[in-house]
Amino acid sequence: MKIREVLRLQSEGRTQREIAASVGSARSTVQECLKRVRAAGLAWPLPEELDEAALQARLYPARTPPPEKAERAKPDFEAVMRELARKHVTRRQLWREYRTHHPEGLKYTAFCVQLRTWRKTLGAQATLTLEHRPGDKLGVDFSGDPAYYVDRATGERIAAPLFVAAWNFSHKIFACATASQSAPDWLTAHADAFEFYGCCPAAVVPDNTKTAVIRACRYDPDLNRAYTDLAEHYSVAVLPARVRRPRDKGGVETGVLMAQRRVLAALRDQVFFSLAELNAAIRTIVEEINAEPFQKREGNRNELFETLERPAAQALPPRRYEYGKWSAVLVHPDYHVQVDKGFYSVPYRLIGQQVQARAQARIVELFQHGKLIAAHPRVERPWQRRTIEAHRPPEHQAYLTLGFDQLMERAQRIGIHTAAVLAKQALSKKHLDEVLRGALGIVRLAEDFSPRALEQACGAALQLGTFSYRAVRDLLVAQGRKSPRRGARVNTPATADLFHENLRGAEYFANKTKH
Repeated sequence: MKIREVLRLQSEGRTQREIAASVGSARSTVQECLKRVRAAGLAWPLPEELDEAALQARLYPARTPPPEKAERAKPDFEAVMRELARKHVTRRQLWREYRTHHPEGLKYTAFCVQLRTWRKTLGAQATLTLEHRPGDKLGVDFSGDPAYYVDRATGERIAAPLFVAAWNFSHKIFACATASQSAPDWLTAHADAFEFYGCCPAAVVPDNTKTAVIRACRYDPDLNRAYTDLAEHYSVAVLPARVRRPRDKGGVETGVLMAQRRVLAALRDQVFFSLAELNAAIRTIVEEINAEPFQKREGNRNELFETLERPAAQALPPRRYEYGKWSAVLVHPDYHVQVDKGFYSVPYRLIGQQVQARAQARIVELFQHGKLIAAHPRVERPWQRRTIEAHRPPEHQAYLTLGFDQLMERAQRIGIHTAAVLAKQALSKKHLDEVLRGALGIVRLAEDFSPRALEQACGAALQLGTFSYRAVRDLLVAQGRKSPRRGARVNTPATADLFHENLRGAEYFANKTKH
């Protein structure tokens, strides 16, 4: 443009001094320019097809390098850039390798300058600026530098990772110190952030830390199961940033930088004796940051959040998220599974199958194929059992609900003698299980023989003063009222001889006395 202006003013009859003052250049520069114009055979007005680049090339052609420099072998800068991407590889190391093959090649400074020039020829990378919507995305990340507190008992200085969250639209930030960067602390920090804001975003944007992403993928990342639970609980999407693309979460990156400069710097000389004390101090500084006016626009983070962000965000669910540890467990033959140091029942039809357990602080949930099949309160002591009666097989339920009162009711329906035998035999036992076993055996004899035969046998047992199961059964066999059912166990009668034809009754002893 200056060359064109010099030629225009020169065609109007202006002196070289006036032209130099007008274009802001030295008079010698104007003289040199006019000299080159005459040498190129140009005059004002210039031809329309002669653009600025062509004019620059005709008046100031590029210098031809000396022959000794032109002959020097140029490095393969594409290969150099590929090698620089590898770990521990430096430009100086690549220059040494280049000079090994080309001893007369470029010096190190020229090598670096030409590499820089070659990179510029590739063109600058364009940056896309996105318009963030209110209530849409919340960036989350851990700061690289931790805060610290001191164990009062041991005096140990303990590092506490700093969790930071920031909205992409209002830039309102949240920060807290955590005990570690493990999954429970990572997810608990999310829940604390949502409660601090009083609402939920449509999506959270983490990086590819293992507590969030098991397998990184730009198009279909494999999320941690516990992170998926949190997303489902709060109805939010998880959109991990691309690997080594910090601009994907620029909002939280700015928030992390601010937390490091404002929070960590302000607390660098203060001493705290618990994580709660440390977080109280962090909360005060965070509130100051959110209330400070913006530097280049009106308002502050709190005003922008309350005016536009919160109305567009989601409401919190009625219940706060609680971290749960997932594990695959096998259903034992007793239709229970072991989770940590406790046993929990599932429907008996799942014996031998694998189910998924989610152990929370106060509850254990059991799933199969994503469907909830059981939920139990956590055991209060190690190796305790939690059982839902509906999970037991019918025969187990019947056995466990069996009591002496129920057996007495069944005996009374059979007859008064049967009920009396049960009452008598109960008095001769020392343990409730003995009473139940004997009474159940006697009542079941009504199925092996018949209720009528059992009632008659119990009447005979009352006369003889014997009330055991074996005695009643032997009396039934001896009476021959009915043969036992096929497959029923028949013992050698111990009291059958009381009714055979050679029984010595009272008449025998009376005749013996007469003789």
